[in-house]
Order: sequence, then C-alpha cells, then structure tokens
Amino acid sequence: MGAMEKWKCTLCDYVYDPAAGDPENSVKPGTPFEDIPDDWVCPTCGAEKDMFEKIPA
Repeated sequence: MGAMEKWKCTLCDYVYDPAAGDPENSVKPGTPFEDIPDDWVCPTCGAEKDMFEKIPA
C-alpha cells in the first residue's frame, strides 16, 4: 500500500510518481521509490535520493 507513494525532490520540487517511473533513466513504471537504484538522481536537478521526501497521502 505505502510502497507506491509519491516522493518530492526538496531542491527543485520534481515529483517521482511510481506509476510513471522514470523510463528515460532506466526506472520502469511501477517501481516504488525504495526500489530505485541508489545511484539514481533527480532527472530535473541531479539531487541524490536522500534529497527526496515522501509526499503525505
């Protein structure tokens, strides 16, 4: 249930939506944020994963 929550970059406000994924950066649709590789970065500003915060439901 909680695995498909959206996450927001705290630097640029990009929102990672698991339903959409990030196909341009090899993250398939349906991939929970927790399952994205640790070396993935924000496609907008290049921030690392630890700069993202979960969006409250």
